Amino acid sequence: MIEIIKTSTSHLASGIEILAAIIILLAVIEATYRGLRLFFARPRPPEQKTIEVRLRLGRWLSLSLEFMLAADIISTIIAPSWEEIAKLAVIIVLRTSLNFFLEHEIRNSEKRGG
Repeated sequence: MIEIIKTSTSHLASGIEILAAIIILLAVIEATYRGLRLFFARPRPPEQKTIEVRLRLGRWLSLSLEFMLAADIISTIIAPSWEEIAKLAVIIVLRTSLNFFLEHEIRNSEKRGG
């Protein structure tokens, strides 16, 4: 029974990681499309438009970081070893820090009018 649960949680974590990768892929495609439209626009659009593209990409990246963190937590749910717990702790600190600074930058940009 425990093996079925371990296998199921492993598949669930992998599925969530795939969703995070899809979010990143779609966000990069969207940002590239919008960025190229701005790059080739005549006359040049205001800098505000470039900031909007950057902020939108940042929001999607922040969401994908949350998905990846969820997948990491799920992967260590069933009988984790101390080594797995230590790795998870480091991953949580890194991803949470990345997300914190990303969100901080987004909020600052929005306050400046972005």
